[in-house]
Amino acid sequence: MSDKTTVTVLMGGPDAEHDVSLQSGSRVAEALAGFDDLVVRTRVLPRTTPPERDALAAMLDEDECDVVFPVLHGPWGEGGPLQRMLESIGRPFVGCGAEAAAIAMDKLASKRAAAIAGLPTPDAVEVNDGRPIPLETPFVIKPVDEGSSVGVRFVHDPGDADAAIAELRPNHRRLMAETFVRGRELTVGILGDRTLPVIEIVPTTAFYDYEAKYLRDDTRYVVDPPLPEGVAAQIARWSLVLHRAIDARHVSRVDWLLETPEDGSPARCWFLEVNTMPGMTSHSLVPMAAAAVGIDFPSLCRSLALGCRS
Repeated sequence: MSDKTTVTVLMGGPDAEHDVSLQSGSRVAEALAGFDDLVVRTRVLPRTTPPERDALAAMLDEDECDVVFPVLHGPWGEGGPLQRMLESIGRPFVGCGAEAAAIAMDKLASKRAAAIAGLPTPDAVEVNDGRPIPLETPFVIKPVDEGSSVGVRFVHDPGDADAAIAELRPNHRRLMAETFVRGRELTVGILGDRTLPVIEIVPTTAFYDYEAKYLRDDTRYVVDPPLPEGVAAQIARWSLVLHRAIDARHVSRVDWLLETPEDGSPARCWFLEVNTMPGMTSHSLVPMAAAAVGIDFPSLCRSLALGCRS
């Protein structure tokens, strides 16, 4: 029996973030390949139809896989279906179990979990075609279960909502409307049961969209940014509360908005969403925050791969 651990890195998949997953997965596989006690296999899952359970099990058997590192982003790969399959196959894998993954991917469900835990989050409702949206403008319309700002549309006039819905509906089964909060974009990464430093995202565009996240090089990321007193500690504490409330494990990233009212009243933090398989690209935030506390990218990937067996 080999004393090496075989890690199969899964990437690609049928979600809208297929190409980002390829970037993340390739970086993870390259990082893991540098360790003598690991054997690394890579599997690119098709963009069209996801594999059935038995096909996935056969693939992992062929790899003689000990640990699965699924670096997928989106409803199928991150939001529960893949995790449910891996649980039924019985191999350890990095990231949340199926139930936690499903809650995190469903933005309305994660907002409900946040509210139950006492965390402030902007008002939101599911969009029902033909019914008025009971929110004051401005608000955003977006898919309930997509990441990377896929499909986000801003509505400044109630009359514009129908056009946004009509544009998004063909590709997204569930849509939501959420009160728009203007503020600084902050994020907190979690490794195991430990929070990483706060990062502020400062895009040069008006909105931190898919292009700003993955394609542009002019978005600034500020580790441990200057914040009003107590804010960093508060959102770190709240992030860990939510991570535990949904039973997340191994790694997550919780996104926040810091609103500073124009009337001079105290700043307020608002929970936006939680990601249970954060990106691992060169622009990604959890690796950046980990590096700030001395955890380089290969060590981060190795700790996640080996830690999920414990």
